[in-house]
Amino acid sequence: MNAARVLWALLAVALLAFAVFESVKYGWVAGGVVIAFAVMPDLALIGAFAEHGRLRPARVRAYNLLHTPWIPLALIAASIVLPLPSLGWGLRGGLELFLAGLAWLLHIALDRAFGYGLRASDGSIRPVGRRRAHA
Repeated sequence: MNAARVLWALLAVALLAFAVFESVKYGWVAGGVVIAFAVMPDLALIGAFAEHGRLRPARVRAYNLLHTPWIPLALIAASIVLPLPSLGWGLRGGLELFLAGLAWLLHIALDRAFGYGLRASDGSIRPVGRRRAHA
């Protein structure tokens, strides 16, 4: 396992521990948000495979967008910075957004820890932590 995958694995463990802590602290609603957003990025995979684990080229862009860490990081930052109202589920204002970003980032970190990077334009997996050969 290379250093990049080890770092992603450490991040995944920390995020998982925090997600479990928050779910226990705030109850089933928080746990539901965590579970929903932990599986959400793979919705891009439904019906997307062409052959031998490759995505259809038309689905690569959606997959890569859902597996980019900047979006969940933006959700986490927005939940911390913006004065968001509570949605009435018994959670403080903005906690739903925070947990969504946390779970989404957890999913991405787990994918990277197991070596699943973003997809190339042909739908194949770009391995995590390997340097690309210069042409």
